[in-house]
Amino acid sequence: MNQKIGNWPGVTVEKKEGIISGTSYTLVDLPGIYALNPYTIEENVAIDFLLKEKPDVVINVVDATNIERSLYLTTQLLELDCKVVVALNMIDIVNKRGIHIDDEKLEKQLGAEVCKISAQNGTGIKNLINHISTPKIRNRIKIFNNIIENEIETIQKEMLLNRTNKRFVALKMLENDIPSSTDRIENCRERIENKFGLDISEIIATERYEFLDKIVGDVVKSRKKNNRISNYLDIIFLNKYLAFPIFFIILFIVYYFSVGVLGKNISEIVSDKILIIKEYLYEYFCNNGVYTWLSSLVIDGIIDGVGAVLTFVPQLIILFFCISVLETSGYMSRISLMLDKPFRKLGLSGKSLIPFIVGSGCSVPGIMSARIIENDIQRKKTIILTPFVPCSAKLPIITLFCGYFFSKNSGLVTLSLYVLSVCIIIISALVMKAFGRNTNDFRYISELPEYKIPNIKYVIRDVYDKTLAFIKRAGSIILLCSIMIWILLSFSLNFEYGISIEKSILAQIGRMFSWLFYPLVNVNSWGTAVSILQGLVAKEQVISSMSIIAGLSEGFTSASQIFRSNGIFGFFTIPTAYAFTVFNLFSAPCISAISAMKKELGNTRKLLGAVLFQTVVAYIIALLAKLILEWCI
Repeated sequence: MNQKIGNWPGVTVEKKEGIISGTSYTLVDLPGIYALNPYTIEENVAIDFLLKEKPDVVINVVDATNIERSLYLTTQLLELDCKVVVALNMIDIVNKRGIHIDDEKLEKQLGAEVCKISAQNGTGIKNLINHISTPKIRNRIKIFNNIIENEIETIQKEMLLNRTNKRFVALKMLENDIPSSTDRIENCRERIENKFGLDISEIIATERYEFLDKIVGDVVKSRKKNNRISNYLDIIFLNKYLAFPIFFIILFIVYYFSVGVLGKNISEIVSDKILIIKEYLYEYFCNNGVYTWLSSLVIDGIIDGVGAVLTFVPQLIILFFCISVLETSGYMSRISLMLDKPFRKLGLSGKSLIPFIVGSGCSVPGIMSARIIENDIQRKKTIILTPFVPCSAKLPIITLFCGYFFSKNSGLVTLSLYVLSVCIIIISALVMKAFGRNTNDFRYISELPEYKIPNIKYVIRDVYDKTLAFIKRAGSIILLCSIMIWILLSFSLNFEYGISIEKSILAQIGRMFSWLFYPLVNVNSWGTAVSILQGLVAKEQVISSMSIIAGLSEGFTSASQIFRSNGIFGFFTIPTAYAFTVFNLFSAPCISAISAMKKELGNTRKLLGAVLFQTVVAYIIALLAKLILEWCI
C-alpha cells in the first residue's frame, strides 16, 4: 500500500492499516512520534492503540543516523508487555558516513531484537519480516536507579495487580501523565523528588538519557560526521536576510511554470481537444437522431461542466510535482522553522505552517493535520486559518481568471494571490489574538532532515495519487453537480424544457442572491451568484457552473471563451475579475472542509463563527482589492 510520508511530524495523525505482502499479518502504522507522552493528539493515538488493542509485536522504526534521540521512544516501548523489534532505518546513509553500529551488542543491551534496514533502498525488509515471524522472548532490562525501580515495583504490587502493561501504566501514573488521586502514588512521587531534588518528569527523562548514553557509547564505533553540503545550503536558505526572499523567488518560479508559461500552453491544448470532442459529438448526435435534451445534457451539461475542470489538470500536475520536490528535498522543514518566531508573535505555532502546506493540496487533510499542535487555542486558530490557503480545487479559478485577464503577467498575479493569502492569515491571526484568549509561548522544536535529491519514483507516485484524486472528484461530485446545474438551467419553474436560461429555475434562484455580490462585480449577475454558491459544494464547481451557463447561453464555449464580450459573463473587468477570484479563494471552503472543521473544532457554534469569519474577511478583502485596482487603473 502507498501512504503519504514527509519530513515533518503530523503527515499522518491517525493509524493506517494494511496486510504485509506475502503474510497474514496486519500492519498498523501509527503516527510518527518522539515519545509516548499524552501531550499531542498523535501521541494519544499511539498510546491508546498500544494499551487498548494489545498488539502482538511492536516494530520501532529508528533513525540510525540519530540513534541517541531515536532510542528514547524505544525505552518507553520496552516498558510495555508486548514484544519489540527495533528496525535501524537509513542504514545505507550510516554506512556512507563510516559509522558502525554493533546490532548484536545493541540487542543484548536493550533486550529486544534489532534489524538493520533501508526503507529507501528496500534492503533488510525481508529480514525484518522474518524477525516479526519469530520474535525472541526479551528480557526485562533495568533503566532507572534502584530507588525509582523500587517505587515502580511498589505501585505495581499495590495498585495494578490485574492490569496488563503494569510497568508502563505505573510509570505514567508516577509521572502524572495518567491521573491518580491515591495518596500512595503521591507519596512515591514525593520520595523520589526529595531524593533527587528535581521534578519527577525531569528525573525520569534524565535517567533514560543516561541509560542511552551508555548504550550509544558502547555500540556506536564512530560518531556522525557533519554533512558539509547540508550545512553550506543552510547558511544560504536559513540566512536571516536571504531566507524569505529566496522562499518567494522559489514560489514565483513554481507558479510561473505551473500557472503561467508551461501549464497555460498545455491547458490550452487540452481545452482545444475538448472543444473538438464536443463538435464531433454534436454532429454525431444530430446525424443519428438523438433526442435534443439528451444531446444538450451530454454536451452542454456533462462535457462543459467536467471538461472545464479537467482542462486545468496539466497545470495541477506541474504544481503537484514542484511542491512534492520541495517537500522531499527537506526544504519545507526549513520554512517551518523560519516561520516559528513570526508565527508565535501572531499567537500561532511554527507547526501551523504544516497544515498550511498540506492545505495547499486539499484543505481537509490540512485541517486534520493541525492535531500536531499541542496548545488548544493555537490549534483552533490554525484550523480556522488553514482554508485561507488556496487549495488545488481553487487552482482552476486562479488559472482561468489570471490566464485570461492577466495573460502577460499570470505568474506574477498568481503569486500575488498567494502572498495575499499570507497577508490575510497574518491579519486574521492578529484579530483573533486581540479579541481572543492569550496562549502560552510554546517553542517549536523540530529535527531538520538533511537535504536530499528527491526520489523520482516517490515524487511521480505522489503526483499520480494527487492527480487521480482530483480527477475522481471531477468524475463524481463535479459530474453530479454539472447534471443538476443543467437540469435547473434547462427547465422553468413550470418544468417547461427549451426555455431561455433567463427564465430557468437556476436564474430565479440566482437573482435572489445576486445583490449580495453586486459590490464585487458591479452587476446584478445571477450567473455569478450561482457559481459562487456552487463553490460551497466544491470550489472546482465555480468554473464548472460558469462553463455550463455560458455554454447553454451562447453555444459552444471553451474555458477561455467564457468571458467573450457579448456573453453572459462579458461584464468582467480586470478589477472585478480579481475581486471575484479573491472572494472565491478566501471565502468559506467546500462542504468537505466545513465538515472537517466541525469535527476538529468540536461544536456547531464554533464552526458557524469560523465560516462567517472567513466569508466576511474574504468579502472585505475582495472589495478593497477591487477599489484599489479601479483607482490605479
